[in-house]
Amino acid sequence: MNLLTRIRSHLGWKLMLSYLVVIAAGAVVLVVMVQVQTPSAIARHIQRMASHIASDPGLEVDLQHNFTSAISEVTLVAAVAAVIVAVVVSLFTARRIVTPIHEMMAASQRIAEGNYQQRVFVPSEDELGGLATSFNQMADTLERTEQRRLELIGDVAHELRTPLSNIRSVMEGLIDGVLPAEPATYQGVQSEVSRLQRLVHDLQELSKAEAGQAGLELRPIEPAALIAAATQRLRLQFEDKGVRLQEDVPGHLPEVLADAARSTQVLLNLLGNALQYTPEGGEVTVTARQQGAEVVFLVKDTGIGIAPEHLPHLFERFYRVDKSRSRAGGGSGIGLTISRHWVEAQGGRIWGESEGEGRGSTFGFTLPTSVS
Repeated sequence: MNLLTRIRSHLGWKLMLSYLVVIAAGAVVLVVMVQVQTPSAIARHIQRMASHIASDPGLEVDLQHNFTSAISEVTLVAAVAAVIVAVVVSLFTARRIVTPIHEMMAASQRIAEGNYQQRVFVPSEDELGGLATSFNQMADTLERTEQRRLELIGDVAHELRTPLSNIRSVMEGLIDGVLPAEPATYQGVQSEVSRLQRLVHDLQELSKAEAGQAGLELRPIEPAALIAAATQRLRLQFEDKGVRLQEDVPGHLPEVLADAARSTQVLLNLLGNALQYTPEGGEVTVTARQQGAEVVFLVKDTGIGIAPEHLPHLFERFYRVDKSRSRAGGGSGIGLTISRHWVEAQGGRIWGESEGEGRGSTFGFTLPTSVS
């Protein structure tokens, strides 16, 4: 019973047993065929030799018996030798297959314990090598995610600390009578509270988006209406900073099947980023065009641009091009991630492009038309 349990729980034993079954089947077939075919084959040869054996029946029977015994002995020795060699080869082969799997099991256990630097050796270019490569890619992804999670905790802690410290200082000043109890003082507190609310809202939206709980309400809507809703809300901010906001939307575009609130928020996120990274005197242009059964929305700016190494990671969780901890200098790195989830949930796709630092950037996304 212990042997059966061991065989069932170890891949190496299963492989070994499968090899032995194949070997045993081959050996049995070999012995049976030798026993079946030997008498008739010897009889035919003896008939051909009859002219040399005279007419002694006993000699013929003795010769046939000796021939049969000799062939059986040779077959048995050959079968035993083949089994021994096959067992040695199968042990070597099973070890070659099972050892990388054991290494991956041990590495996965260490990763489960929090050691995300674990990697395994890629033994070959076959399926086992592909499995090892996939394992290492998974470990890389987990390590990057864990690193960004730790960065997010630091970012959130910093961004919570600053407004809370400001609020505490103002309240202490009001209590001590250092600060006057006037509207400007309370507006400063309200501004910090709004900042905290935005951060909490972003984190909640990210959680919902990644859990697939966005609760989309898809309906036909004009692309121009989406763009107008977003630009109207930010136009004053663009004017305050001295950045021109342009719209280039053809009037013949078909309606898109989208959630108006989520799609507008995606545009707000992209426009907000463009405003943030475009200096005074720059320009941001919002365009839309039909491309097959989709409408493509583009937000192009003349801002600071994005280095090529950052482009593949723009929509990853917690990733920020600007590593500063100031929300005004890079945010918490989740706005684009939320936008990606919302766009993909509506059947679209989203991307970012830039020709390099100082050459502006373009962010685009698609939404399906209401009549595809």
